[in-house]
Amino acid sequence: MLHLLADLSGSFHIGFAAIGSALGVGFIGAKASEAVGRNPGAATPILVQSILAMAFAEGIVFFAIFLAK
Repeated sequence: MLHLLADLSGSFHIGFAAIGSALGVGFIGAKASEAVGRNPGAATPILVQSILAMAFAEGIVFFAIFLAK
């Protein structure tokens, strides 16, 4: 019974990390598009910074998968 509960909590752990990561990527993308709309000349630096931030936000899911197993 305890093993089943541990597996279930690990699944919730990964699910919540994936939801948080998806929300983070969405907010980053929204703010990046807003920033490019305000200053189109800075599109390249904004794109680079937003891609890096999205990669770091998605990396949280990999840590959750690693720690849950």
